[in-house]
Amino acid sequence: MLDETLGDPQCPSDVRELRERVADFVRTRVVPREGVLDGGGPDAARTLHRLRQEARDHGLWALPLPVELGGQGLGLRSYAHVAEAEGASDHGPAALGSASLLDALMLWRHGSARVRERYLAPLVAGELRASYAMTEPEVPGTDPFLTDTRAVEAEGGWRLTGGKWFVSGGGAADFVTVLARTDGQPPQREGLSLLLVPAGAPGFRVVRELPVFGAAGQVEIALDEVAVDADHLIGARGNALAVAAERLQLGRTLRCLRWLGQAARAFDLMRERAVTRSRSRGPLGDLQLVQRHVFESLLALRTTRPLVHEAVARLDAGADAHVEVGLVKVAAARTLQLVADAAIQVHGAAGLGPDTALPALFRTGRAARILDGPDELHITSVARRVLRAEQV
Repeated sequence: MLDETLGDPQCPSDVRELRERVADFVRTRVVPREGVLDGGGPDAARTLHRLRQEARDHGLWALPLPVELGGQGLGLRSYAHVAEAEGASDHGPAALGSASLLDALMLWRHGSARVRERYLAPLVAGELRASYAMTEPEVPGTDPFLTDTRAVEAEGGWRLTGGKWFVSGGGAADFVTVLARTDGQPPQREGLSLLLVPAGAPGFRVVRELPVFGAAGQVEIALDEVAVDADHLIGARGNALAVAAERLQLGRTLRCLRWLGQAARAFDLMRERAVTRSRSRGPLGDLQLVQRHVFESLLALRTTRPLVHEAVARLDAGADAHVEVGLVKVAAARTLQLVADAAIQVHGAAGLGPDTALPALFRTGRAARILDGPDELHITSVARRVLRAEQV
């Protein structure tokens, strides 16, 4: 994974060694345990706990989290190079303590004093698990103004009623940040707020798991008059979309980096197969069509990576990154799907079975083109901005 052929010429020399340590940790410790981690249950929980302790022992825990929160304070531009290596496995961020970054930053910047005191330290330490619930059944996920989950003021706080689905990690979360309407009616743009909801609260219910192409991790939840304390409002009342936008741009960019890491993993598997698999007429890699798969995959990887780091640079500088994030979200999802598909083709029937990570990598690539905003949303948004000459 992430070797000299794929390269990362932008990686600073002082980050390269850390990046390689993370890549080695994921390759030698996380990847061999993916089968157990994918299965869920007590065995997965115990395995993840051991991996997290190993990450701490190796000085790799919570690299991008602020020092004030118990992290190591690695800056965004530096962490971007590490995130690609970390994301070669879906379980890498959780094992290395960076999966909580978005929730920790959101609570740190926008949570009340009580919320920060109660949730932040255990979240960063890996003792609590968080999730984020925005999309609703029967409501387009790209149109938050149609949000129908409602929070009404009650004595000492709020009462939430409604439902959410495709909540990542919601089945195992200790708390969920929920987008709800506190004022007005759909499709009004005003009146949307974020509230932190403890998963153990009466009325909070996991309705069902929603496997994505057979893979677990997404759930549907129901909220039936769930009582939430007043100080569990995240940010100002009615200011949900501003907080969400701050979270979404960084989150999408980090996911793109992780998709690149997974695409690089698929590329390595394809190249190894092409070199080591022999036919009666010689190595599989001698076939021009196989060479084309290798070329197209390498081209996609090499051209997508600079786009991601351009988005990272703009986010780090506090500049408008809507165009860059939209471009790279589409490009990285396509790259992962393209490279995983090419690797499966080169493997033949072996690429369809359980002996390689390729089915999972392809599934992630295909889902990436819909989850977190479908391609069409980002294409339209970027095109409109460019045509209005807002940013090119």
